[in-house]
Amino acid sequence: MVGQRFLPCVGFPPEEVTALGKPHVLVVDDHELYRRAVERVLARAGYRVSTAVDASEAMAAVASGPIDLVLCDVKMPGISGLELVRQIHDLHPDLPCIVVTGYGGAEASVEALRAGAFWYLEKAMDGPQQDVLRRLAAQAIEHGHLKAENRRLQHQLHDRYRFDNIVGADNGLREVLSLVERVADSEKTVLITGESGTGKEVIARALHYNSRRAERPLVIVNCGAIPEELLESELFGHVRGAFTNAVSHREGRFSAAQGGTIFLDEIGDMSPNLQVKLLRVLQDRTFEPVGSSRTERVDVRVIAATHQDLQVAMAEKRFREDLFYRLNVIPIEVPPLRKRREDVPILVRHFLDRTREDGSPGCTLSPEALVRLCAYDWPGNVRELENLIERLVVLKGDGEIGVDQLPPELRDGGPKPEPGTTRVTDAGLSFNEEVDRFETDLILQALEITHWNKNQAAQLIGLNRTTLIEKIKKKRLAPEE
Repeated sequence: MVGQRFLPCVGFPPEEVTALGKPHVLVVDDHELYRRAVERVLARAGYRVSTAVDASEAMAAVASGPIDLVLCDVKMPGISGLELVRQIHDLHPDLPCIVVTGYGGAEASVEALRAGAFWYLEKAMDGPQQDVLRRLAAQAIEHGHLKAENRRLQHQLHDRYRFDNIVGADNGLREVLSLVERVADSEKTVLITGESGTGKEVIARALHYNSRRAERPLVIVNCGAIPEELLESELFGHVRGAFTNAVSHREGRFSAAQGGTIFLDEIGDMSPNLQVKLLRVLQDRTFEPVGSSRTERVDVRVIAATHQDLQVAMAEKRFREDLFYRLNVIPIEVPPLRKRREDVPILVRHFLDRTREDGSPGCTLSPEALVRLCAYDWPGNVRELENLIERLVVLKGDGEIGVDQLPPELRDGGPKPEPGTTRVTDAGLSFNEEVDRFETDLILQALEITHWNKNQAAQLIGLNRTTLIEKIKKKRLAPEE
């Protein structure tokens, strides 16, 4: 194992681990000769080894420094090795433990695994057992690091899809997020509708990562991107010989999502034949893999999405009415970007900030260019805006992006109304809503012009700085600091 590159120790920063160098093993045993023998074997294999004589010393060692692996005897004075493993597993679930026992057998191994041990090892120090110890130590450490990395990535996903991290201040979007927050922990099926590019997948991820199923898989299937003849196998799996080229058993996406969530995007593109089979899953939570007569049960939450009008699809007999009502238990409609124009400056700032993550100065957008972006209808919605900002930044490099750098449809297309301009029509309007929108627009313009310097922005529109900050918080124009 000498020279092997190890991932960071569980729960400690990478720079701390680099300083320590070797992976760290804690050997817990009340027999000194055995402790020393194990220490020599592991030290020769490239590990840093610490020792403890009982569970009390072991817990103190785990608490005081980075440990990659605990190797402990079952029979010790006071707290047993199995109880020690349970305590470590409760406090440090990613720290692997190998239990050493002088009493082998299936019963001892099962008891050790139930306590949370990575594996068990019979107490001996002959040549073959030394090889087993070195192999097991390497495997256990790698397993612990992978668990820790997986947990870190899961936490990142949870943080990314927290409701307050979804960008936008529009009342319509906030109503959607309020509904998502209320139903996230429900087991009910959700149908998300909205135009392409509005962020339906973001809503689906927020539902999953804020639910009780968050630690289980989120499996995403784009029903419109997979050919019809392959989609059934993709969803439900198949057995060997089910069709040409089915040379082995294959697990489907429903099975892969067991205990978690399956997100069926573009559900409106699913064929009527598959709609019947999906209806059965929703009704009975059962299905058969392609080519099999064996019924499988599944525990998943189903979230579906479509940009199509399913009412029209039902009228045209392209979508089953009974399936629609099974999916539409909790309907969520995501508004298009043209109906929440006040979010455009916030999204622009968010996408520009994201391009500065490498520490570069990045780009800014001129006030005139921002006005053009706010006036545009964005048929591709948030996805189109994000792609545009990324393209502009790549082409510009750094500095201010002006109107001249915008594509023709934004630079030259249509009238360029001043932000906040409103016309009263026969349909009427809400005076308070229009005043609030106009006030929001003025504040965002001032913030963009001053690159979000609140002192300068307040001076620019004649407000006290504290008043401006209160309005920014009230309108949720910026993430919480």
